[in-house]
Amino acid sequence: MTRGATASEFEGRLLEAADTTERVLDSLLTGLTLPGETLRPPRFLEAMRYASLGGGKRFRPFLTIETARLFGVEGNGVWRAAAAVEMIHCYSLVHDDLPALDNDDLRRGRPTTHKAYGEATAILVGDALLTYAFDVTADPATHKDPKVRAELILALARAAGFGGMIGGQILDLEAEQASEPHKAEAVIQLQAMKTGALLHYAVEAGAILGQAEPSARAALSEYGRALGAAFQVADDILDVEADELALGKRAGKDAKRNKATLVAALGIEAARARRDSLAAAAIAALDSFPQGRQAAVLKEAAHFVATRTH
Repeated sequence: MTRGATASEFEGRLLEAADTTERVLDSLLTGLTLPGETLRPPRFLEAMRYASLGGGKRFRPFLTIETARLFGVEGNGVWRAAAAVEMIHCYSLVHDDLPALDNDDLRRGRPTTHKAYGEATAILVGDALLTYAFDVTADPATHKDPKVRAELILALARAAGFGGMIGGQILDLEAEQASEPHKAEAVIQLQAMKTGALLHYAVEAGAILGQAEPSARAALSEYGRALGAAFQVADDILDVEADELALGKRAGKDAKRNKATLVAALGIEAARARRDSLAAAAIAALDSFPQGRQAAVLKEAAHFVATRTH
């Protein structure tokens, strides 16, 4: 298969994953109550749907779906696990946009959730999406084996928690107050937590659902970590080079807020070189992968990360 054909297949699979994730999220975020629930307040449900539906590349769900597919596992359970990852991501965006954190008023080309529904509601929307992600993951509809569900829950909690995404957010806040120049080593650690941990989990979830052998799990873990790191460096670069219309959010804010980025720590050219090196490392991690011949779309995802413009 040529690179062009692989790129075309990747684009199709990414769109397919986005459509599937949108459909599953739409089916989960309804007014229909589940056993143990009393009421889903209509106005609040509207805000949750606003924060979750109608936008985004759905790259994290794509990674879960495509990784599970390598092991012949597809269907509703995988889609639910992928939608749960996206709920965590959407919750993190809602909270990141709040005035106490990044204070953004534009997300995915429209007003942020707190601008549309108020700060208090936005906080609770994030809380609800975080909680519901674990509800969905723990449900037997996601996987019939409780051991698989427990492994997913534990891995997701570690990725999203205070030693992962949330811890990285704290380091990010602390870095804004630093008077010394940002050091590359500290930025790399911060980004591995704040952005990389959830992207790594998205790959790991597919391997868990596929009940992959240890050698395959190790290769995919290496791929996920390199991909997550490349993704954030690409974001740092886009904040400098892209315009707001392309990004769908405010551009140029990192430098204004003294954000810890690799552009700040290394300079734009070195940041580009690191992004490309990480993407190459992600691809190389799959070369010795037992299902390597089937992993062309995941390899193309690394090219996408390195070359994306929004």
